[in-house]
Amino acid sequence: MKPNLIYIVADDLGYADLGCYGGRVPVSPVLDSLAANGLLLTQGYANSPVCSPTRFALMTARYQYRLRGAAEEPISSKRIGRPQGLPPSHPTLPSLLRDAGYRTALIGKWHLGFAPDFGPLLSGYDEFFGPMAGGVDYFTHCDSTGRHDLWHNEEPHQEPGYLTDLLSRRAVDFVERMAAQDAPFFLSLHYTAPHWPWETRDDAALAPQVKDNLFHLDGGNIHTYRRMIHHMDEGIGWLVEALRRLGRLDNTLIVFTSDNGGERFSDNWPLVGGKMDLTEGGIRVPWIAHWPAVIAPGGSSAQPCMTMDWSATMLDAAGVAPHPDYPLDGISLLPLLRDAGHRFPRPLYWRMKHRDQRALRDGDWKYLQVDGHDYLFDLSQDERERANRAAREPGRLAAMREAWLAWNAQMPAIPEEALVSLGYSAKDMPQR
Repeated sequence: MKPNLIYIVADDLGYADLGCYGGRVPVSPVLDSLAANGLLLTQGYANSPVCSPTRFALMTARYQYRLRGAAEEPISSKRIGRPQGLPPSHPTLPSLLRDAGYRTALIGKWHLGFAPDFGPLLSGYDEFFGPMAGGVDYFTHCDSTGRHDLWHNEEPHQEPGYLTDLLSRRAVDFVERMAAQDAPFFLSLHYTAPHWPWETRDDAALAPQVKDNLFHLDGGNIHTYRRMIHHMDEGIGWLVEALRRLGRLDNTLIVFTSDNGGERFSDNWPLVGGKMDLTEGGIRVPWIAHWPAVIAPGGSSAQPCMTMDWSATMLDAAGVAPHPDYPLDGISLLPLLRDAGHRFPRPLYWRMKHRDQRALRDGDWKYLQVDGHDYLFDLSQDERERANRAAREPGRLAAMREAWLAWNAQMPAIPEEALVSLGYSAKDMPQR
């Protein structure tokens, strides 16, 4: 029997925000339970330290740099100029699963381009409910331009309520309908929580004040932020309970992660940095996998892995081959799910046009370049990236720099117009 697949993605969640990752307050009992009864990964990474590029990788199981739209860091809600997004012609995780008989749904954030050129229903999803842009108010459901941004399939949708709860209830409805049809399903449940604006379920009165400043720079606090995580955790609990009630929990692979590292109120300890940074706090994120039919409870792994690896894993678990013209960069973690002690070499590469950042994680070592300055860290001894070993290990630094350059040479160059948007001139364009 084909497994059901659920890909839950939080937005801007910090590495240590959850209890199972050392969180300071009990905000995530459901996710902590999934980790205790499944597999907790301590060296899991996002494909990017910002949202939409990671989502390109999630959808394609390939390095996001292969697609033009991912050079926008992130895709803007203003929709001015040439449209950028995920081309409908590109095979995706949902389109490949749909072709293999799965029912597919995206409930939550899309952020991979706007209609009519791009959209969830053009890229493999049978159903869509959620916002198209990067961030929306939790009550008015308007994006940063003031445009209403809650959709049901291809139609604007009006429905009062706190967005996190609306997404959670739609997810429960979807699995209930799939159970009635006895159909294997793939559900992308992509929350906007705990992304700004800083609003809990009880903060509807704040929405009119936030309307003209969705970034909410004068609001929020750690208490509000933690409650936002708890609301998301509660909703995941509703979904898990529905799967249990329907007899579908054992044969459902649930993967939980974040699209990038934490932001303003996040707890990233012991990591440094956050969203937009290729330091560990910007890219190392919570990773939980739960699948009672396959994963033994209580497992933990330090295997380095990346967002696109989980997409490749889901295809493998479903017995679905990638499109021959679009080979995957992601590597299936199915052997790891069966044996938490399984390890394999997995070099991981990143680049960001923001501050001309470069990074390579290979084994315990990490090469990092920011604003033209080279760093080398032994993460087994220095997760906080404070002891720069570049001068002590010039040979290792040179080898890792050359490995990054060789990898980067295989990727399309960052388009000049994407660099110009950051203020680079022709003479100071970052070099390949």
